[in-house]
Amino acid sequence: MVEIKGLEKFASRDFPGHISSTVFVGGCNFRCPFCHNADLVLNPARLPSLDLNLFLSYLDSRKGWLEGLCLSGGEPLLHEDLEVLARVIKDRGYLVKLDTNGSFPDRLEYLIKQGLVDWVAMDIKGPLARYQEIVRTEVDLEKINRSQEIIRHSDLPYIFRTTVVPGLHTENDLLEIAAWLQGARCFQLQQFVPQNTVDPEFLKREAYPAEVLRRWAEKLRPYFDEVLVEGV
Repeated sequence: MVEIKGLEKFASRDFPGHISSTVFVGGCNFRCPFCHNADLVLNPARLPSLDLNLFLSYLDSRKGWLEGLCLSGGEPLLHEDLEVLARVIKDRGYLVKLDTNGSFPDRLEYLIKQGLVDWVAMDIKGPLARYQEIVRTEVDLEKINRSQEIIRHSDLPYIFRTTVVPGLHTENDLLEIAAWLQGARCFQLQQFVPQNTVDPEFLKREAYPAEVLRRWAEKLRPYFDEVLVEGV
């Protein structure tokens, strides 16, 4: 089973509408410079892994209180055996939320069809034309687009979200994203946090003022059923 590199026992905002914990797995195929999980992305092997028996004991001890677990990273779908972890959680009666960057549509679709995912959050890094520049590695854009289509055509609750980073994202970028994802149920702007970033240079960047994100959110509302702003 995929190794667990971190467990946030009470994650109040990670799984909308549910009392949840968040499970972090290591490794990612992207190198987004603003990512604040640098250790999970760059050095997962150096991080201690949570003992499986301790994790199972944790799940059993939270029955009747905990409602769901969020599988995050890194990129959880990087691991072929994520299915095993999802089944362990589901077999104990918990809901599963998956955080993904959308680069593994086949695995995403399989988990959804197996009933192993109840909620999906897909990180949208930018407009498709700028993806490779933003994530700093080669990207199969067809896979990214296919993932968002799988999510939108599933019966699951979902959210698309973009971390808005000064120097990387502009209002025009967000409008391009909105045109691409037009008609989706929910889109969220996330505030950039200059903390433990993959590229240390991004520690020096100040986040956009809250009022800027709110103003941009208003311009995006015609494209989506709901637009949220997180972190401001």
